[in-house]
Amino acid sequence: MRRADFIITMAKNVCDLKSCFLCRFCSGDWLPAIAAARQNFELKKGQSLFNEGDAVNGIYFIYSGAVKVHKRWGAEKELILRLAKTGDIVGQLGLGDESIYPVSATAIEPCVVCFINMRFFESTLNVNSSFTRQLLRVLANDLQESEKRMRNLAHMPVKGRVAQALISLQNQFGKTPEGYINLDLSRQDLASLTGAAYESLFRVMNDLLEAKLITVSGKSISINDEKKLIQLTEEVDL
Repeated sequence: MRRADFIITMAKNVCDLKSCFLCRFCSGDWLPAIAAARQNFELKKGQSLFNEGDAVNGIYFIYSGAVKVHKRWGAEKELILRLAKTGDIVGQLGLGDESIYPVSATAIEPCVVCFINMRFFESTLNVNSSFTRQLLRVLANDLQESEKRMRNLAHMPVKGRVAQALISLQNQFGKTPEGYINLDLSRQDLASLTGAAYESLFRVMNDLLEAKLITVSGKSISINDEKKLIQLTEEVDL
C-alpha cells in the first residue's frame, strides 16, 4: 500500500483486538468483524499515513509507536496539532462533508497501525453506540484543545508554550527508568508543537537548561522542576 511517497508494508504481527481505541469501546460481538476488516501496516520513522488534502479512505488506530498530526502553517512551516500514541485514533478530522483530510499524519517513531476503511467504520458507528459516544468525546476534546492552543499562541510567551509542551509530553508518554520523557522528539518537531521558530526554541531551551529546570541528553529531555515550569505557563503577553 502506498501513502504519499512511501510504501507502507503489511505488519507481520497484527493487533490484539483489545488495545486500540476501536477495540476497547466496541462490543465483543463486533470484534470478529473487526478482525476480518482490519489491515495492519508497519511504518518507519518519517513515513506518512496521509497528507493534508488527500481523499479520506479510512480511519487509523495506533497499535504501537507514535504519530504526529500536523498542518501546513505558512509557506514552509508546519504546526503540530497533536501527538498520537499507542491506542489512539488518527484520521477522525477527515469525517467532515468534504471527505478530505484537513491535516497530515506522520510517524515520529516506528509504528504499527490498524486501518479500517470508511464503509466498515460507518457500519461500526451504526451498531456500536458506546464507540460512537466515545468518538464524540474525542472530537469534542480535539475542538477544546484546538481552541486552547490558538489562545496560547496568541497570548502565551514562547517560554511558556515550551514549558507547557514539555509537561504535556511527560503526562502523555510518561518517563523512562532514567527519568527522561519517554519520547525522543526532534527539536524541529518540538518547535512545531509549540508554534515557535527553531531559533526561538533553541534560546528557550538554553534558558531552561541554565536555570536547571530541565536536563538534556541528545534528544532526550527530563523535567527537573515541574512546579517552576507550570509557573511559566501562567505568564501572558500583554
